[in-house]
Order: sequence, then C-alpha cells, then structure tokens
Amino acid sequence: MTTELLFRDDAYLKSCPATVTAAGGRGFEVDRTVFYPAGGGQPGDTGTLRRSDGSVLRIVDTRKGEAPDSVLHLLDEGARLPAPGERVELALDWDRRYAHMRIHTCLHVLSCVVVAPVTGGNIAADRGRLDFDIEMSQLDAGRIEREVNALIARAIDTETVWITDEELDARPELVKTMSVKPPRGAGRVRLLRIEGIDLQPCGGTHVRNIAEIGQVKVLRIRNEGRRNRRVEIGFA
Repeated sequence: MTTELLFRDDAYLKSCPATVTAAGGRGFEVDRTVFYPAGGGQPGDTGTLRRSDGSVLRIVDTRKGEAPDSVLHLLDEGARLPAPGERVELALDWDRRYAHMRIHTCLHVLSCVVVAPVTGGNIAADRGRLDFDIEMSQLDAGRIEREVNALIARAIDTETVWITDEELDARPELVKTMSVKPPRGAGRVRLLRIEGIDLQPCGGTHVRNIAEIGQVKVLRIRNEGRRNRRVEIGFA
C-alpha cells in the first residue's frame, strides 16, 4: 500500500497523525508520514510513535517498502508493533532531520562548484560528501570552500518542481549523478531548483533558502579509486 509522503510538499513538518496500514517483523506502515526513508545517500529519519494509550515507541530507522511510495518505519528490537487500523502520532527527531536538510542542500551547491559527473554521495548530520569523476589536480580545497560559501551567501530560495519523464529524456544534462538514477514509472520526476545555481532531479529533503545551510568548510579531498575523487564538506 502506498504512503502519502508529506515531506515531499513540506520538509518542515515535524509530526503528523496517521493510521497504521500494515505491521510485521520490526516495522509498520502508515497511510501518511513525515519520515523520509533512506535513499539517494540521505539516511532514513528517526523519531517516535505515540499510541492512542499514550505510550511512546522509538522509530530507529525508516526505509522504503516493497510497493512504490510505501514507507517502512522500524522500531527497537522486541517492541510491540501497532495494529493495522490504529491511529498514531509520528514525530521526527527534528534536529537530526534538519541537519540532513542543510547538508543535502549544500551538496547541491557543491555540485555546481565542482563541475564533473557525480559518482557517489553520502549525507550525515554533521557532514556530507560527493565523489566526482575528475582529476585530483582540478580540486583545490580553498577555492571550493570559498565558492560554495559565496553561493550560500546569496541566500536564494529553493523550489520543488516536477517534469514529465519525456521532458527529462529531452534534457539529459539535468542528471548529474552516475550512481543514483531518477525514479521513473510514475510519469513525472521531482526536481530541486536553486534559481541561477542548480536544477536537478532529487527526491530528498532540503532547506527553503540556501542561507540556512550556514558557513561550511572542506574537511578533506582524497582519491577513492580510478573514477572517484571524494570531496567531504561539513559545517564550519
């Protein structure tokens, strides 16, 4: 069963009421959620489930379910699962999620400073990294740091836009990532636009304005293989 993904329209929602639609193993699914399931280098959200009797359970991870747009919320080992039909309240570990939003948006900016195919990426609460198919001699930490922070200082709003699969096919230059392909099959693809800076397919969560990222620094640049030059960036 599909889940209404509330974070797609508003990544700042911290909680929501929901109805359990399925439960088994260590996880459960609901009809709607604010929890982002792990994917595209962004970790799954954590938080809490409050039951109708007032008891609270920890959600320790969120993953994609088997059906398209279904989301599996995982509980602590041994926790008593809610029953299908039960009304619950879901609440994010907001500070962790917001840090992911800041880092994720920063990686979009980084991909516009280092202009090369992206071969991989990863997001954590205090840092993130992108791997590029580029020569090491073209990567200067000081220049990258200055240019990323200069773009962030422009304080531009971000915007979610949608295009059809056919429109994306006609504009292959929008796809920067070699390792993660945009999801297809629903007839449309979600893009993140930072006006004058970036436009590319992305299903993750982002800040409303890039100024929210704050000052960042290049933590390290290293060689990770024949086609991978890793640039790691974190909060200053």
